[in-house]
Amino acid sequence: MLEQWDNFFVMVGGGAAGLAGLIFVAISINPERIVRNTTHKNRAINMLSGFSAIFMACGLALLGNQYLPALGFEWLFLWLIATFIFVRGYVVAIISGMSSIGLTAPRLAGGTLCYLAEVLGAVLLILGRGVGLYIAAIGTIVLFAFLISGAWLLIVGIYEEPTKG
Repeated sequence: MLEQWDNFFVMVGGGAAGLAGLIFVAISINPERIVRNTTHKNRAINMLSGFSAIFMACGLALLGNQYLPALGFEWLFLWLIATFIFVRGYVVAIISGMSSIGLTAPRLAGGTLCYLAEVLGAVLLILGRGVGLYIAAIGTIVLFAFLISGAWLLIVGIYEEPTKG
């Protein structure tokens, strides 16, 4: 069943890798402003870890001769870590009280639901249910939108922050 998904995983994995690279370049333009602001720093971490997790999930799915439960265990481990990084980063950013651009409950809930869809998909794969691939795929596509909009909020937040001097 996984062979039917090869094109999807190649397309999404390649896109995630490319976007992670662009985020890294964008961050390197103003690293001191990002590191100094807890919101920007955690948003940058969330964008990089999110795109990296998608890339890794796609790479794991493309491994040959793999059964669904094996992929499910790999994804479960990966997505639990990614979910923790996302939620922790968001909570730390909210508590810091620094830049509040984009720090809303709907964004936190929406992003968390995407990550939980990945976790649910992994659990279903462990149980041998192919529907887990569909749930994870939908979660990934929607997560892409959250990550891209988060990258935009990072750029906007950096330039809306007042400069000193």
